Amino acid sequence: MTNTKTLTYKTILIFWFPLALTWLLMSIEGPFLASVIARMSEPKFNLAAYGVAFSFALIVEAPVIMLMSASTALVKDYLSFTKLRNFTYFLNGIITLFMLFLLIPAIFEFIALDLIGLPKRVEEITYLAFIALLPWPSAIGYRRFYHGILIRNNLTRLVTFGTVVRLSTMLITAFLSYFFANFDGAVIASLALSVGVMTEAMVTKLFATKILKRIKSEQETKPQTEISYIEIIKFYYPLAMTSILSLGIHPVVTFLIGQSRMSIESLAALPVINALVFIFRALGLSFHEAFIALLGENGEGYKPLRNFGLMAGSLSSILLIGITTTPLANIWFHSVSGLSIELTQLAILPAIIMSIFPALTFLISVQRAVLVYTRNTVPLTIATIIEVVVILIVLFVGIKFFDLVGVLAATTAYVSGRLIANFYLTFPYNKSVIKFK
Repeated sequence: MTNTKTLTYKTILIFWFPLALTWLLMSIEGPFLASVIARMSEPKFNLAAYGVAFSFALIVEAPVIMLMSASTALVKDYLSFTKLRNFTYFLNGIITLFMLFLLIPAIFEFIALDLIGLPKRVEEITYLAFIALLPWPSAIGYRRFYHGILIRNNLTRLVTFGTVVRLSTMLITAFLSYFFANFDGAVIASLALSVGVMTEAMVTKLFATKILKRIKSEQETKPQTEISYIEIIKFYYPLAMTSILSLGIHPVVTFLIGQSRMSIESLAALPVINALVFIFRALGLSFHEAFIALLGENGEGYKPLRNFGLMAGSLSSILLIGITTTPLANIWFHSVSGLSIELTQLAILPAIIMSIFPALTFLISVQRAVLVYTRNTVPLTIATIIEVVVILIVLFVGIKFFDLVGVLAATTAYVSGRLIANFYLTFPYNKSVIKFK
């Protein structure tokens, strides 16, 4: 256990690095898959279709995102493991059935054509990509459940190794499909994602086998945690609602962009912009877990952690601004990501606007970590609701009243929503940190 009384920036960096590396490895997925799609036939349609299909899959996935937090907190012995495993299977079954429901042709066409307003060709590719993503949400839930068990038992390096396996499998699948299968680019990207996550889920379960054997052998000699399914639901419901609100906004954004000026170009450019920004945001997302782990018994690690997070957040945004405001932007979007000159020019200004997002991600990770540590989680849900509402208002006004290009309205809305959420969390955060002084 790290000694938080002598917590230094070096200690924080060493502890945080494996978690940051895991998220950075995952951040490679988006740029790589976008570059594959951009180099295939009908790149504009396929990039748009992939962005829409992935947005749909995100909302389906939302209920299982917090299973890692749940298993980290609740799996203390074999009885609690069995209960939460059964809950995970049930939840995975529900989201898979919901995804199958969305894949009913009449329902899918109503959403894609009538609500979003996609061109028929984009809708056709999106449907096939969504089919390829069918196993993806439940595989995410399965591996996050076992990730929590690994983290609880201080085996975070195995989480990183599982991510390496996932990326390797994804790359192999994408390359083989690219050269030997006659699929659309969006379908190849979706298939690669699904195969990668399914492989990672199986490997993660294998990594957890030794832990499970140990806790199973202790069930006769060690008191077991009595937890009912009702208690699990009460614990998990607020966590699930937070992720549903956070991820559920993406299909709505997709719908509103579909009503905007240059809608297809916007839908094509936005996932490429998000993929670049996510590389830098990933560092902030990973810092949340490190912050909680290193705070100590009475929050004595708070000040060095806060200062480290603020410095790392500032540096991440400065680095991203250094890309988006210089010729490196053209190199990234055109030469690396494979966007056309037209889409590259469209992407640059929205990318500049999003350059502040990594710093805001570090800030909200610090705020959330403190509130979770002090068990004051209600403001987190309220902040998410505020962020979602602001995004919708700014996006709607930008498109309907100012006739902004969709991708520009979307990035402005994302930044506005996060800024207001950060501002709101400042007040409960300040009340919580008093306990550390």
